[in-house]
Amino acid sequence: MDLDELARRLEAFCRARYGSDVRVFDVHTMPGHAGFSYGFSVATTSGDTESWFIRLPPPNVNWRGTADVLRQVAALDALTDTNVPHCRVRWSGDDLEWFGCPYFVVPKLDGDVLRLGPGEWASALPEHDLVTMGRQVMTALAGIHRVDSARAPYLGDPVPFNEDVERWDRFYERAADPECLARVPDCRRRLLETLPTDAPVGIFHGDFQTSNLFFSMPTPERSPELLAVIDWELTGIGATLNDVGWICTFSDRDAWAKATSGRPVFLDPETLVALYVEAYGDPLPDLNWFRALAAYKFAIITGFNLSLHRRGKRVDPSWEVTKNSMTPLIDRALELLG
Repeated sequence: MDLDELARRLEAFCRARYGSDVRVFDVHTMPGHAGFSYGFSVATTSGDTESWFIRLPPPNVNWRGTADVLRQVAALDALTDTNVPHCRVRWSGDDLEWFGCPYFVVPKLDGDVLRLGPGEWASALPEHDLVTMGRQVMTALAGIHRVDSARAPYLGDPVPFNEDVERWDRFYERAADPECLARVPDCRRRLLETLPTDAPVGIFHGDFQTSNLFFSMPTPERSPELLAVIDWELTGIGATLNDVGWICTFSDRDAWAKATSGRPVFLDPETLVALYVEAYGDPLPDLNWFRALAAYKFAIITGFNLSLHRRGKRVDPSWEVTKNSMTPLIDRALELLG
């Protein structure tokens, strides 16, 4: 829906929620969600102002899987009374009278996601600040993985380990530049031959990497503080080490094309793993398998998104650069699998 229509709907919604007359203003599209996440502010008759973030499903899709925004609510609600920094859901529902679709609303945070590229705010931070931030991040991740998954029954049954491999087959078949994925069948076979048997299972985030880590901005007096782990649309119940493997892969220089060896990374995988073990308190069985799976998945995801880009279905020229890492990612996965 357009912003004017959303503003009208939000005004009626907020009047009902606040129980008084309000003024809704500064309704705007948030970046990174293809136009279905919005920020807005509310002014009350008493002069108070509050700012909020509302998430709606993408338009014209079935409200299942990643488009089921109430899955995110289930995960966020499960974190209540934990020390994991997260956005607390203020309102949510599947009643269609307000927006014609399910929704949830959380307070809008003041800060930014962790940005490490050239000229970005985190690129100039000293090493000790990055390590401190890394400890916050991996402690939060361990906290997520320690939550009893019974607190989120809406998320369903655990994803079987073999399904975590096989569900990427259909994306592989539709990937562009298939020659860059020539070793995918070998990697798939090795992953299935070496499935973990005793890795921990619980709530996982699903896309645990720097663009989903929201920090306060640094000041001369204070280092950045992790305010929230955001964007839970891929959450579920399954192997929690998928999250560790994912963030490690994005920091593993050996997994990416040499031409991108200068790509910004947060902390090296060994440091991230050490910080996670410190917080989680138990050994990490089969961690290399989960790192290999993450590299395998992202190589296929790149090929699939490259196809969407070239066909004009989801235009994003950055995949023309990322494609150079499709082969290195698969090579790295096979190396990690021994």
